[in-house]
Amino acid sequence: MKITNVETLHCDAGWRVWSFVKIETDKGITGYGECSNPKAPLAVAGAVRDLEPQLVGRDPRPVERRYWDMYRQMRQGHGGISGIAIAGIDAALWDIKAKALGVPVYELFGGPTRDRVRLYWSHCGTSRARAFDIIGVPPIHSMEDIYELGQEVVNRGFTAMKTNIVFPGDPASIYMPGFSGGPGSTDQAATRRLVRHVEKLIGTFREAVGDDVDICLDLNFNFKAESCLRIADVLEKFDLLWLEIDIYDPETLCRIKNSTRIPICTGENLFTTYDYLPYLQRYAMDVVMIDVPWNGFSQSKKIADLAEAHHLNIAPHNYYSHLSTLMSAHLCACVPNVRIMEIDIDDVPWKDDLITEPLEISDGHLTIPDRPGWGADLNEKVLAEHAWPK
Repeated sequence: MKITNVETLHCDAGWRVWSFVKIETDKGITGYGECSNPKAPLAVAGAVRDLEPQLVGRDPRPVERRYWDMYRQMRQGHGGISGIAIAGIDAALWDIKAKALGVPVYELFGGPTRDRVRLYWSHCGTSRARAFDIIGVPPIHSMEDIYELGQEVVNRGFTAMKTNIVFPGDPASIYMPGFSGGPGSTDQAATRRLVRHVEKLIGTFREAVGDDVDICLDLNFNFKAESCLRIADVLEKFDLLWLEIDIYDPETLCRIKNSTRIPICTGENLFTTYDYLPYLQRYAMDVVMIDVPWNGFSQSKKIADLAEAHHLNIAPHNYYSHLSTLMSAHLCACVPNVRIMEIDIDDVPWKDDLITEPLEISDGHLTIPDRPGWGADLNEKVLAEHAWPK
């Protein structure tokens, strides 16, 4: 079997771009992998194109060899754009190999350890604040709307949710200086008013969902350590599943972790075992978040194994399409140390149609498919209807 074509596909998913690698072979087997980076889709596509000489004309099935061929080419730019490009290709290669053998990807890694995985409703309120009209759901005008959304989470069978710092209003807004600009946005300091608002936001969600539903708050890159600690202090009484913090220094994160009773989750921006190891060695996290579209399946499995060796659970990061959902589910299927898995419920109305087989979600759990490969392909007709750029 030989690779005949490698290409990147993009679609406009409302407020971000989803990106995919498609690899074709001379045996008629096509593999797909997601590698979405909404901030730099063209850069990822360019890196994929740079890697084509390592792939075209070669056998896709020795995936580990193909991975290290690509890594050696890009190792002076470890991680980042090149890492995401390698990850998308890696995922597509595993899809091809599993399809060629007629098995799910998880069977190639000793799975399954489970038949279904617990989900949390991610960006709960965040997506409605930024794009309620695109999604086709009610806006977030008030704390009463936050309360009703919390009750919707429960009524739809979910036992966990995650939100960001949402300010209800007309229009609603999201506090996200870590990814935006403007004077003072680099200071990463929380005002007293902001801390009080976070306390009220999470308190409202807790009142709405009750004591038996887990709540997570994602602080992203928005704060320095001192502000994270002040926020954690006012939130301890709400018994969060975790506080999610992105900081590129394991010692700083360890200081935060050791200063609060709230579990700390991090890792969605880290690449390969090399990045994760310093955090794991210092026990700077309670839950290890792994972005499968940014690490690829080869490295994601190794990171999960490394977390297990440090007695830690993983949680796949899944802010993408349902191809990523399937890739993340296969990771959960072949490791023993899963805490929970992310999924966006509020999303573009055609999200389910972008894959060729429906997901099975009930009681807040996803059934892991047993079909070959990832269990579904991209529906390229639907993708073309939402192609990016136009």
